[in-house]
Amino acid sequence: MRLTLDALAVIDAIDSHGSFAAAAEALHRVPSAITYTVQKIEQDLDVQLFDRSKHRAQLTPAGVKLLTEGRHLLHAATDLEALVKRVASGWETELRIAVGDLVPIARLYPVIEAFYAAGHATRIRISREVFGGTWDALVGGRAELVVGASGDDHPYGGYTTATLGRVPFVFVVAPHHPLARVPEPLAEAEIIKHRAVAAADSSRHLPPRTSSLAGTQDVLTVPDMESKCEAHRRGLGVGYIPRHYVTADLKTGRLLARQVSNELHAPLISLAWREGAEGRALAWFTERLRRRDWLEGIVD
Repeated sequence: MRLTLDALAVIDAIDSHGSFAAAAEALHRVPSAITYTVQKIEQDLDVQLFDRSKHRAQLTPAGVKLLTEGRHLLHAATDLEALVKRVASGWETELRIAVGDLVPIARLYPVIEAFYAAGHATRIRISREVFGGTWDALVGGRAELVVGASGDDHPYGGYTTATLGRVPFVFVVAPHHPLARVPEPLAEAEIIKHRAVAAADSSRHLPPRTSSLAGTQDVLTVPDMESKCEAHRRGLGVGYIPRHYVTADLKTGRLLARQVSNELHAPLISLAWREGAEGRALAWFTERLRRRDWLEGIVD
């Protein structure tokens, strides 16, 4: 007899219930079947798994090792059964969600908590994308759902979108930056004399994009919006930031909002997924996220 999941289940039952007879009752088998299974394993492996000299069946060191490792296999088999049932019922094994950097990822956590609380076992994988990287993640197959995709400029055909709203931006400078002392509104000719801070587009396949940058302007490029905010606080450069990212900084004076002659048009963000995509987890999240209550204070 090769070592099987059934044999491991028998050993597990004996250890859990304390005797061969109790294991037989728990597994709805006759005691002789339990005894035969254990004896056959011991013969095949040429080891003694149980010390039968005491009132309670106790595992030998070899038996303890076998059961310890065997329980990993039993749990994996149980998980596999559940996985197959989920797939058969339309629930994805995994749902990959790409989140644009205009949306704080923490805003999604209450939604994910509700998903888990409802008993859904689909694994959720969150990734951060910047600028056009949201669409690139969908086009390149890195995500099944995009949250915060650019709604003003996207690939045509093959995608479904649901508008979330427009994100207001504010032009900010550190209090000690030279532009903090220039009369408002700031002219573009004055702004381009100073370094800008930009978050790098995370696109891998689509052409990367930039926003509100003059070709001759010095630029400090950082990986994401959080890094961009910190660079602004240190006076390393100037530029636009989503208002909700710097609300506290504006209240404390750590950053100053400055009016400019050419204000940035508030970008539109959306949910996006492949047209015709099926999957109950995808449907659950798209329905829940369309309510927009989780976006309070972020979009107009």
